[in-house]
Amino acid sequence: MEGMVKCSANHVPLTPISFLERSAIVYRDRVSVIYGDVKYTWKETHERCIRLASALAHLGISPGDVVAALAPNIPAMYELHFGVPMAGAVLCTLNIRHDSSMVSVLLKHSEAKLIFVDNQFLSIAQGALEILQETKTKLPLLVLISECGQLAPIFSPGIMDYESLLATGKLDFEVRWPKDEWDPISLNYTSGTTSSPKGVIYSHRGAYLNSFAAVLLNEMSSMPVYLWCVPMFHCNGWCLTWAVAAQGGTNVCQRNVTAKDIFENIAQHNVTHLGGAPTVLNMIINASARDRKPLPGKVSVMTGGAPPPSHVLFKMEELGFHVTHSYGLTETYGPGTVCTWKPEWASLPRESQAKIKARQGVQHLGMEELDIKDPVTMKTVPADAKTMGEVMFRGNTVMNGYLKNLKATKDAFSGGWFRSGDLGVKHPDGYIELKDRSKDIIISGGENISSIEVESVLFSHPAVLEAAIVGRPDDYWGETPCAFVKLKDGCHEDSEELIKFCRDHLPHYMAPRTVVFQELPKTSTGKVQKFVLKEKAKAMGSIPKGNISKL
Repeated sequence: MEGMVKCSANHVPLTPISFLERSAIVYRDRVSVIYGDVKYTWKETHERCIRLASALAHLGISPGDVVAALAPNIPAMYELHFGVPMAGAVLCTLNIRHDSSMVSVLLKHSEAKLIFVDNQFLSIAQGALEILQETKTKLPLLVLISECGQLAPIFSPGIMDYESLLATGKLDFEVRWPKDEWDPISLNYTSGTTSSPKGVIYSHRGAYLNSFAAVLLNEMSSMPVYLWCVPMFHCNGWCLTWAVAAQGGTNVCQRNVTAKDIFENIAQHNVTHLGGAPTVLNMIINASARDRKPLPGKVSVMTGGAPPPSHVLFKMEELGFHVTHSYGLTETYGPGTVCTWKPEWASLPRESQAKIKARQGVQHLGMEELDIKDPVTMKTVPADAKTMGEVMFRGNTVMNGYLKNLKATKDAFSGGWFRSGDLGVKHPDGYIELKDRSKDIIISGGENISSIEVESVLFSHPAVLEAAIVGRPDDYWGETPCAFVKLKDGCHEDSEELIKFCRDHLPHYMAPRTVVFQELPKTSTGKVQKFVLKEKAKAMGSIPKGNISKL
């Protein structure tokens, strides 16, 4: 159209760095970060991030270089989310549950030039560097993050200290804004095998848009108080590291996540929002009476990571928490959908409301399209709540691709959509509901069994604290459901009682034939490691069906 001019006046690359710049003006004297007795204002956080970016540039970090971090939810980890991209670099946050071997693999794959390490995980990082040294790989510089605000003791001449490094930074440093909004801002590794890690590349544009989407789906007004339960290393804290800054909120950091600390922080700091996987919600609803405290006001909770059982949602609402269910993957910057609540559902029975709330819903405002498709024909499945297909996404908040793995990237984007690997159905109102990961679906005698549905029933049993269902090999049926269960303290139900309970609430073929009582192995983001349980179930071939096994 005649008269249009695209120039710097009307076209600026989108980046969440701009959120910090604005908050340093609008909310300059408001508290940005709280961690125990340590507090910073937005003016101070902005200055610390500028100094960090300046110091990185002085160390030779160039645009596009990868800077890694191995740290829990502490102020330094929050600052890295701004300081690293302000230096033009790419932030790679590593899972704090990784061992030295895995950390060495990811450092080598990412070619990180520098790694920030919390003092709690120094031995893990040093072990990783020793492994890299043996393979004659160029070692990244190591910066130690001591307990907040304190200088670290000198462990070796090759280790720098975080606070000392910040002190070398200059406040007049010129921020390295992205030249292209599709430039990478962060690198997040999915949980995979040590031989083939998948590094998911996020862009400045995608991070900016998903941060706005997170604000909207959490209904965050200005100056929220956000309690960090979601690890910042996981999908950059579901992009809420940047989203809280957009609204001038307060980040309440905590090194460890316990029910006691959650209730104490909510009461002490008047927390308005928090997020967490269903395991965190389960921790909250099962908190002891001595650990619970009355909520000072409305606390909005975003949950995701695994479909929350309706029973857990119901109990959370009873305690006074307002739960919003979101769903996504590392490849969609964390949350990609939201189960947007409709007022007419408020008149339904509470159990019905909880079941609706457990659905994954519709795409959020930052995602262009969400659909359930036949993965072969790419046709949309009927919206009958029965026909299963693969959940697929298309939009600006889908990853740029997998680092150094063009084949995996092309496979994930085959057909012009991002293929999630999750199976689900579409309800007549357009809301989707997950049924399983394609690799977790149990096929018994030709029937598809959703492990999620069986787990939901088990969770509703008053004695069950945690439950996971996997397939157990069966000579006749192919495989049958095997339940791994952790009971609540003081409960002594046996396998026969739980199997009968499932049969009373499900078709018989869906009920577990075997129950194993044990602690459930989990990732640091609260997801049950089903591959570990599948191996155990596979090794149980000689155990008679229906027997109880205490491992």
